[in-house]
Amino acid sequence: MPEVIFPGPEGRLEGRYHPQKEKDAPIALILHPHPQYGGTMNNKVVYNLHYAFHRLGFSVLRFNFRGVGRSQGEYDQGVGELSDAASALDYLQAMNPGARTTWVAGFSFGAWIGMQLLMRRPEITGFVSVAPPANMYDFSFLAPCPASGLIINGEADRIAPKDDVQKLVDKLKTQRGIEITHKVIPGAGHFFEKELDDMIAQVEDYVRARMLADAI
Repeated sequence: MPEVIFPGPEGRLEGRYHPQKEKDAPIALILHPHPQYGGTMNNKVVYNLHYAFHRLGFSVLRFNFRGVGRSQGEYDQGVGELSDAASALDYLQAMNPGARTTWVAGFSFGAWIGMQLLMRRPEITGFVSVAPPANMYDFSFLAPCPASGLIINGEADRIAPKDDVQKLVDKLKTQRGIEITHKVIPGAGHFFEKELDDMIAQVEDYVRARMLADAI
């Protein structure tokens, strides 16, 4: 899978891009957890999300936010990171001008950034939000949430507790015109150490079903 370097708001951004042969393949952008707590594009959850989307026929890009790995810049409290994500999506779209649909998936901090990107980019039609830290960040910007998607978290997550995630899900489910699917992985912590395969299987099942439904 080729390493790519593309322009971001504060200099170059480092990514990994895995295309499909089909010119109209859907595209997916994968966002990593918090840069100041060891989050990178090579995080196991992010890596496995990347390959899950590729197996489902997507051209996929994951990348390092500013200040991580070979990406230039410094951590910017989520503001700059949202700009980084927008630049990454621009790059992915430029590489796939015929893409028939666009998804975003994020883990933890990346889930928060991904949901903000969803609000700003109407071409995003689906999302996967893994362990969104609803206890740490304000998700009230999702008013209304513009697309249907999957929220998935661990039952034993102490970083993003299940009760806080449930409150976010309940709020989003009151909105009309979208469908929020919520899955809780029994026994799983924040990083899905022993339950990663189960979590990824749930993501694949959801995305596959959505793609089939959209094709009808």
